[in-house]
Amino acid sequence: MRTLRIDGLAAAGMRFMQFYAGAPVCAPSRSSLLTGQHTGHTYIRGNKEIEPEGQEPLADSIYTLAQLLQQAGYVTGAFGKWGLGMVGTSGDPNKKGFDEFYGYNCQRQAHSYYPTHLWHNQQRVELNGNSPGHRGIYAPDLIQQQALSFIEKNKQKPFFLFVPISCQL
Repeated sequence: MRTLRIDGLAAAGMRFMQFYAGAPVCAPSRSSLLTGQHTGHTYIRGNKEIEPEGQEPLADSIYTLAQLLQQAGYVTGAFGKWGLGMVGTSGDPNKKGFDEFYGYNCQRQAHSYYPTHLWHNQQRVELNGNSPGHRGIYAPDLIQQQALSFIEKNKQKPFFLFVPISCQL
């Protein structure tokens, strides 16, 4: 099957033909990527839910690639799915090296392209018109717009952009 736009992107950019996922589920895989730790050593070992919203947070003692790059002078942004600690916890993306976060803080929310809300740093962004059975605002479009805005704002500076996309079940 030909995919003209994707084929065009591949021809114009770099292709990564081999890859490794740190774990078979998403939170430990992202934790492994951001900490550089093997799945057997990373703090997050599963998609452990915390009520009312979120997953087990990365501990204060855990250092991430984003923190390293931020300390080296990079502007850092995460846009998409987080699931490594709710706003205000030790795993809050803004506490783990990201200057800007926009997206799903909770993996459970990320299982819908039409969630009731997203997060922009510490601010809950209500998506009016989205509720179970009602599809009003397509969240991936909003996330993409925010990521593109981050690139535009920071194109003259060194930046690190982390875009973990979500898959609907």
